Amino acid sequence: MTQNAQSHPSEPVLRTRNITLKFGAIQVLSDISFDIMPNEILAIIGPNGAGKTSVLNCLSGFYRPQQGSILYKNKDLTKLPSHRIAELGVGRTFQQIELFSGLSALDNLLAGRHIRMKMGLLWGAIYFGKTRNEELKHRRAVEEIIDLLEMQPIRHAHAGVLPYGLRKRVELGRALALDPEVLLLDESMAGMNVEEKEDMARYILDVHDLKKIPLVLIEHDMGLVMDISDRVIVLEYGRKIAEGTPDEVKSNKKVIEAYLGS
Repeated sequence: MTQNAQSHPSEPVLRTRNITLKFGAIQVLSDISFDIMPNEILAIIGPNGAGKTSVLNCLSGFYRPQQGSILYKNKDLTKLPSHRIAELGVGRTFQQIELFSGLSALDNLLAGRHIRMKMGLLWGAIYFGKTRNEELKHRRAVEEIIDLLEMQPIRHAHAGVLPYGLRKRVELGRALALDPEVLLLDESMAGMNVEEKEDMARYILDVHDLKKIPLVLIEHDMGLVMDISDRVIVLEYGRKIAEGTPDEVKSNKKVIEAYLGS
């Protein structure tokens, strides 16, 4: 399974510049800058505690950095709440699974469509015309995701009773239900066995090929990261220490020292 690096248009989809994040006296991110290019798979790697999830939390509005800017569609995301960022098209999965455990896999995906639903409460009480057409549109979108991620056997199963790997798949599906234009994947393969990782990697590549959107991936499996990524950013202690193609990063002395020690 190989994802060849490809040439991208020069205009970034999203720009981060000099992001700095502190919790009290603890410096979490220091002067982080990078671009997300159209239709690329960008991996963010680093040892535990390097600040990888904190970067995604800043991009999606769960954290607000004290300094720097995150520009997407000519808007600075650091000034927006997380739900507004999701409405603009930045979707994500979470390191810890955040599903509605009492709902079916299908209903979790429908819940992911709520931002795209335009009919209000009054229209919702009248099930015909525009309301019916809108619901059919959202259900078609969800059915496409179920087919893409091969979720037919679990569509009616409660998310809380599904095996771990399948819950991760449902969470990916819920993020896709948002119709994102940028998708942030926070350790989508963490805790999986080899077969589950291979399946999830295949789904991620299928999503990338079908949707033609940039994916930002945090993952600890270095072999997998180097296999499917177009570009890699390496963090250590909240600082960016390297950026480049997988081959460039693998041979970078700072990266080797960060993982293996000097």
